[in-house]
Amino acid sequence: MNPSLLCLFLLFLLVFHPCLSTSSSSSSSSSQLFEAWCKQYGKSYSSTQEKLYRLSVFEKNLAFITQHNDLGNSSYTLSLNSFSDLPHHEFKASRLGFSPTFLRLNRKPDPKPSVVRGVPSSIDWRKKGAVTNVKDQGSCGACWSFSATGAIEGINKIVTGSLISLSEQELIDCDRVYPNSGCNGGLMDDAFQFIIDNNGVDTEEDYPYRGVDSTCNKKKLNRHVVTIDGYTDVPANDEEQLLQAVATQPVSVGIAGSGMEFQFYSKGIFAGPCSTSLDHAVLIVGYGSENGEDYWIIKNSWGKNWGMSGYMHMLRDHSNPKGVCGIHMLASYPTKTGENPPLPPPSPPPGPTKCDFFSKCGVGETCCCGKTFLGICISWRCCELTSAVCCKDRRHCCPHDYPICDSERNFCLQANGNLTMKANESRGSLGKSSRWKVACFLNCYASQNSATEESEEAALRSPAPQSQFSGIHNVFRNVAVPAEPAALIRKCSQTKTTSNKGSS
Repeated sequence: MNPSLLCLFLLFLLVFHPCLSTSSSSSSSSSQLFEAWCKQYGKSYSSTQEKLYRLSVFEKNLAFITQHNDLGNSSYTLSLNSFSDLPHHEFKASRLGFSPTFLRLNRKPDPKPSVVRGVPSSIDWRKKGAVTNVKDQGSCGACWSFSATGAIEGINKIVTGSLISLSEQELIDCDRVYPNSGCNGGLMDDAFQFIIDNNGVDTEEDYPYRGVDSTCNKKKLNRHVVTIDGYTDVPANDEEQLLQAVATQPVSVGIAGSGMEFQFYSKGIFAGPCSTSLDHAVLIVGYGSENGEDYWIIKNSWGKNWGMSGYMHMLRDHSNPKGVCGIHMLASYPTKTGENPPLPPPSPPPGPTKCDFFSKCGVGETCCCGKTFLGICISWRCCELTSAVCCKDRRHCCPHDYPICDSERNFCLQANGNLTMKANESRGSLGKSSRWKVACFLNCYASQNSATEESEEAALRSPAPQSQFSGIHNVFRNVAVPAEPAALIRKCSQTKTTSNKGSS
């Protein structure tokens, strides 16, 4: 049976079927559901012990979801999603990222928003083409950047007619004015001010999202594709002013999004419970009514597997000045009246990674030291991953977001010691020609670099099996230090031609 269909069937059976409860769900059925869920979301664990722990967390979350739905007295339902193996403290640590300590510190006295005459009874900026696709912040606490870019994307479409997806990574890397701190949180007003001071922001395509704190790319920082003139803060705890603002354009807001009900929201009008301690940032892209209940249309940044394909309907509670989850407390939007500057020329393709004055690795690779003498690296190796962590064994490397090397078990671990990544085939080895190209590179430069080992070439020819997760990587090839480039290239081409004759 197709794993996705199996998962959907089990989800329906165990979560929504009125005759089943947590107590009647057997251990075997929850285990089967967990296995189907793992297949659907590509989950894999480093050990049996960790998998059992995640299963126990999954069962507790399933019980919480089932209990909520079985009560039948709520305006919304919950369901399993990609967060179902996370205990609540892990979820909060990885999926929020709003800086509540500085809520009023930097809010300047702006002119009151102009009163909008004849506010429509409902509006959905998605239908007007002013909202980009739902994005996923991953485990980086940069919700503030997604809320800010979403608001700018909206007003840019309204003013210029062009919907352009903008770069959250630029804000994460380059907007480091306190309190904004990349994946550790920030505020939308500060993001707006940064873009004003920078005279614009780059596109998502040119400065793509990586989900980690990185060094600011100054060349792309200077690509001013979309500009804004300023920003306006909606008066706090004023639903009417917020409604008028949303009738004009998408609006950035802070909310309290750390509750378990929020974590597993599936559909319906969300009415809490939640606090008003703001810890998450989202985008209001409209409002409407259903069965006499008014709601806001919320765009989240947790991917399309959360909520209603990445969206939520949140109750417009007219009796609560702060709004459900504090949604009336901290709202702002960018202002824009004119066209964008002429499009800058495309960014030049990235060049090789320099290891030292004489050595370099390929585009997007990381230099790892293969041999030292008197504390100075005299032989470099190339890891195929960008901004990778070089393992102490000098044979492997790990992704930057899984920085702990466990070479004995062939795993890369996160800092909390719980999450792991399994071994994976080296990226770049896409087929015989690609493998021969790299292997040929080893053959050509074996005499130029004493650190070359036959075992590495053998590993290249027999890469580790493909897995759902990228993990610890062999540092397959050594850095080229060419003395006679033309001669070596000719030799490499001859080797490749000869080798390919024997391959099918």
